[in-house]
Amino acid sequence: MTKEEVQGATEEEQQAQSKKGLKKQQKEAEKAAKKAEKQAKLAAEQQSTEEDDFAKDRYGVSAMVQSQQKLDRVLVRVQDLTPENADQLIWLRARVHTSRAKGKQCFLVLRQQQFNVQALVAVGDRASKQMVKFAANITKESIVDVEALVRKVEQKIESCSQQDVELHIERIFVISQAEPRLPLQLEDAVRPDGEGEEEGRATVNQDTKLDNRVIDLRTTTSQAIFRLQSGVCQLFRDTLTKKGFVEIQTPKIISAASEGGANVFTVSYFKTSAYLAQSPQLYKQMCICADFDKVFCVGPVFRAEDSNTHRHLTEFVGLDIEMAFSYHYHEVIDSITDTMVQIFKGLRDNFQTEIQTVNKQYPSEPFKFLEPTLRLEYTEALAMLHEAGVEMGDEDDLSTPNEKLLGRLVKEKYDTDFYVLDKYPLAVRPFYTMPDPNNPKYSNSYDMFMRGEEILSGAQRVHDAQMLTDRAIHHQIDLEKIKAYIDSFRYGAPPHGGGGIGLERVCMLYLGLHNVRQTSMFPRDPKRLTP
Repeated sequence: MTKEEVQGATEEEQQAQSKKGLKKQQKEAEKAAKKAEKQAKLAAEQQSTEEDDFAKDRYGVSAMVQSQQKLDRVLVRVQDLTPENADQLIWLRARVHTSRAKGKQCFLVLRQQQFNVQALVAVGDRASKQMVKFAANITKESIVDVEALVRKVEQKIESCSQQDVELHIERIFVISQAEPRLPLQLEDAVRPDGEGEEEGRATVNQDTKLDNRVIDLRTTTSQAIFRLQSGVCQLFRDTLTKKGFVEIQTPKIISAASEGGANVFTVSYFKTSAYLAQSPQLYKQMCICADFDKVFCVGPVFRAEDSNTHRHLTEFVGLDIEMAFSYHYHEVIDSITDTMVQIFKGLRDNFQTEIQTVNKQYPSEPFKFLEPTLRLEYTEALAMLHEAGVEMGDEDDLSTPNEKLLGRLVKEKYDTDFYVLDKYPLAVRPFYTMPDPNNPKYSNSYDMFMRGEEILSGAQRVHDAQMLTDRAIHHQIDLEKIKAYIDSFRYGAPPHGGGGIGLERVCMLYLGLHNVRQTSMFPRDPKRLTP
């Protein structure tokens, strides 16, 4: 090919390319014109829509509540919505639990704690198309203020706690918007294990729930558990106050391990070390020596045990009791068992809604107890276990499997989930436990059980300084470390006894749950320090 031919070909190529470029530019210009036209059309539509939207002041996102004004608006509670409210126009604040748009209407389920109600926004003289669309797009878990007409329904709404009414929304304002992606879905978190597996529906595992505890605590099950737990504390306090007990507060930072044991958390304390209290033992006994006669306390207890079991926590709430008695430590047992029975009765009579709510997700048999409470001696329990084929010595402690087996045997024989085991072998109890005067192998000590698991350990305490010193030496405890404790008994001390109860364990076993983390609001175990 000659030089001229090559040049010609190149020029032709350039012309073709510039034609291509022109075409491309033309196309892009057309595209941009179309886009601008579309946007103008949309804007015009939106403007006319806004002009047409007669309900635009009846919905929207409210300004953040910064206490700008005081409204004398009364907000109705979801749990109070009944057919008696029919045809009333009410305001309420709730979370959007679910929403489902269907044609010209949108169904919402509004939730407030463990109660929920169906609500409806429908195109009509109160709601525009845009208002329905707005309601349908509110993210789950957002908090809304709603003005609505209460309507009776002909067919019960089975999926809601308020089954006989629904709300016809006339105004809806978002007070706090939730992010669109939730770390877990509430309906998955309350699904019973195994249910929905065949349909491919999810359940949420325990760690995911605990990692996102703020969301998990919103579920109907969690709400019910912790309302019942609050009831246990209230009943404990009320019952003991009526019995003449005084509530005390004890220090949690102490100079020596409270039970002379090794399972303590050490904390730096200025230029020395201190420990977190394993129990209020020393201080509640000091109060008895100081003539308070009967005391109780509710507070945190710390155990540095590397136990990753279903029933151990490194921090839990202790319900502790200590009292002076006249002549026999059974006076103490009777007082504690009666307190427990009052708690069980109070829960049974006043917390049925909560018990039923938890049962939906975690079915269990109703809790059974006797009046007066069944008390068995350790030797009787051993005989029952021997009969069932268990091999263990007279002075051996009960293992967890044997405790559970004994619980089943007691239930079969006496039909109770709550009982006391009295007269434990002295060898398996702490140094401050009073020996049995009739048989030095045993002691004036007891445990209490719910559904075959221990919830309380207690005893008559040694209240004589010399005897306490001898018992401590026998247990090879450094006397220097417990000097303040022993000295408490040198100036006259009444005979006394008591026990400590784990709040989370009581709630777990009363409700028939299988893990103590379910009844601890923000549980602490060897592997969990947050949230």
